[in-house]
Amino acid sequence: MSSLGKRRESDAMTLMMRDFIVELIDDRTDEFIVILRGPTGSPYKGGVWKLHVQLPDAYPYKPPSITFMNKIFHPNIHEHLGTICLNVIDKDWSPAYEFVKVFDIILPQLLLYPNPSHGLNEDAIFLLMTNKEEFEEKVKEYCVLYAKEEDIIGSSSRAEILDGDFSDSEDASSDDNSEDAVAGVLEL
Repeated sequence: MSSLGKRRESDAMTLMMRDFIVELIDDRTDEFIVILRGPTGSPYKGGVWKLHVQLPDAYPYKPPSITFMNKIFHPNIHEHLGTICLNVIDKDWSPAYEFVKVFDIILPQLLLYPNPSHGLNEDAIFLLMTNKEEFEEKVKEYCVLYAKEEDIIGSSSRAEILDGDFSDSEDASSDDNSEDAVAGVLEL
């Protein structure tokens, strides 16, 4: 196994050892699902999301691709595609970064402190900027509808993971064809 393959395996195993729920796809360490819980102190508290992670062949020299599989109402996350707009991290990815920190620190911080000036969900941006209370209520509503722990953690069969949880959404590809939406996958 090459050193790049060992790094992918090591990073996946580190997530598992840190008590993250991780499901390897086809027993590979370059593509897997990670369960992320909403952070305390945010309207996302109590929500649970599946994130699809794909590590490219050149990882860690090339950034991972991470997308939300079930819906979330957030200015920096595309509601239908699950792509994440996080430009600072995208530009600053380094092989020296500890991958586990993406799930320990970076994504929870994104949920705690959304950035309405760089986003993928115009409705969430507008509500956050004009009526924070209504924004937080909408976030909580999405948590109940799309991110209940009993629905997400109990539904990690391979077929459901590959299909994603967007089955009730309209065709997202026609929803936003902007360059930001395409480049919005969290590429750390």
